[in-house]
Amino acid sequence: MLDSVVDTGEPAETSSTTLDALLIATAAGDRGAFSRLYDETAPRVYGLVRRVLVDAAQAEEVTQDVFLEAWQTAARFDPARGAAAAWLLTLAHRRAVDRVRSVHAARERDLRTGIRDVDVPVDEVAEAAEIAVEHDRVRGALAELGPAQRECLALAYYGGFTQSEIAARLGLPLGTVKTRLRDGMIRLRELLGVTT
Repeated sequence: MLDSVVDTGEPAETSSTTLDALLIATAAGDRGAFSRLYDETAPRVYGLVRRVLVDAAQAEEVTQDVFLEAWQTAARFDPARGAAAAWLLTLAHRRAVDRVRSVHAARERDLRTGIRDVDVPVDEVAEAAEIAVEHDRVRGALAELGPAQRECLALAYYGGFTQSEIAARLGLPLGTVKTRLRDGMIRLRELLGVTT
């Protein structure tokens, strides 16, 4: 058992100066100082992370990340700006909050994906009826067009012909076909009540 442990099994409070010195020595690459810093502060860091995350496994993982970051960035610690314990706990809090945000974002992403992938039941009878009604509306609107516009639109949309092919088939100039198609579409929109 560590020297800093008292009868309760809890680490005794280490002085702020001692932790500062351990963190400064860690910045210089002293593995022993880092080991002692870890022993002295891990329970507090883990406790803070666990309160934020609740999940023990994630709290352990984030605590490891905190100490890895502490080892890698110890040189950034400035005792004039605050105590080592506060520096470590700030790292811990930031990492824990980042994990909460990450987990939340992943859940949201999974939920959106799940919703997107859910097959929505379709009433095929109602859908077929709707399509039939729409076809009747379009047929009625087409009947109200002039025969020249109706013929060009039918060849384009039902026959699948291009404007050039329609012009050749009907023996008309291309510009005439384009005008009939444009005017026919404008009139159809009016008749069907389509606004753009």
